[in-house]
Amino acid sequence: MSEYSFRLAKAEELNAIWDILQEAIDRRKADGSAQWQDGYPNLQVVAKDIERDAGYVLVEEDRLVGYCALFIDDEPAYDDIQGNWLTDGSFVVFHRVAVSKDYVGKGIAQQLLLHIESFARDREIPSLRADTNFDNAAMLRIFEKLNYQYCGEVVFRGGSRKAFEKILS
Repeated sequence: MSEYSFRLAKAEELNAIWDILQEAIDRRKADGSAQWQDGYPNLQVVAKDIERDAGYVLVEEDRLVGYCALFIDDEPAYDDIQGNWLTDGSFVVFHRVAVSKDYVGKGIAQQLLLHIESFARDREIPSLRADTNFDNAAMLRIFEKLNYQYCGEVVFRGGSRKAFEKILS
């Protein structure tokens, strides 16, 4: 199996990252999902991620295979959950998880989430939080497989989304 490295995205990778996100946007549409069909995410959002040192890439040799944005204790929408988080301490939240079309079906999104777990553990942050659309079957399966717990609903840009948390041991 290939070795993947996980690191901060570089400004000069913006277009390659955007290509991966556009592929993911197209796949969401083809799957019949409403997620990411409203002009978000966009190139400006990704550029801001990179500028804030929040954009991370999964790399195989020198090829970008996945992208996500990571934030520590920073998701205002999560303050108003309809339900309950498992913890009330520090957490890493991830957004904009996307995988290159050439790597779909190879467990790359799961690899990405495992690297996010390592990122949190390395910083001694005990919990991960994330959300997804009700109709994003692929991400819902990954959350189940990696033992994320459903916590309730949060609202993003006017839409309700399923919220999950995983406590790291």
